[in-house]
Amino acid sequence: MKRRTALVIIVSALLAGCEAVSPFPAPESAAPASVDLLLIDAARRGDVAAVRSALAGGASVRATDSAGETALIAAAYRDNMGIAEVLIAAGADVNVKDRTQQSTYLIPTADGGLEMLRLTLRSGADVHSLDSYDGTGLIRAADRGHVEIIRELLRTPIKVDHVNRLGWTALLEAIILGSGGQRHTEVVRLLVEARADVNLADGGGVSPLAHARQRGHGEIIRILEAAGAR
Repeated sequence: MKRRTALVIIVSALLAGCEAVSPFPAPESAAPASVDLLLIDAARRGDVAAVRSALAGGASVRATDSAGETALIAAAYRDNMGIAEVLIAAGADVNVKDRTQQSTYLIPTADGGLEMLRLTLRSGADVHSLDSYDGTGLIRAADRGHVEIIRELLRTPIKVDHVNRLGWTALLEAIILGSGGQRHTEVVRLLVEARADVNLADGGGVSPLAHARQRGHGEIIRILEAAGAR
């Protein structure tokens, strides 16, 4: 009986030792996800209820993910007005930029989100803010032929003749990168009416009129010539 008891003690000790050096330790419990990242993810998914829940749980509207995106920037990329309004009401800044130098204000100038742009303008957007090409929102919109975005921006103090890193103004972008069709022609008309310098050449000394002639943009040529372009 004593020998059996001793054997049980020895086996128990061996088993305890094996557990202590086991190559397969028990998994640790997963760390809880950051409430800030939950907020950004909810904004990206368009889940307004989850956005409100994360904010109630203490998430910061200033938090960024690995791409430098805030929850508001994530909402702007998806033109999600409902979530953007909730985040701005919670104190989110429309001028903060991600790592690609995009902000909640700049994104709709390129994507054509008119209501998102208007929301940012009402919320303190800096219209002099520049993208990675040192371009204004006006230049970005002119490039893409966003007529209504151009109209909205021309109601602000934005600089009509700002020159970006490529040496182009909004007028030059509309001519060089535009199709010469109805939308880009209307953009040129609006910029000329806003007193854009029709003779401000690009970095190589080529004027807006010369670019329009090279591309055969007939109506744009007429608009420029009527405004005194040479």
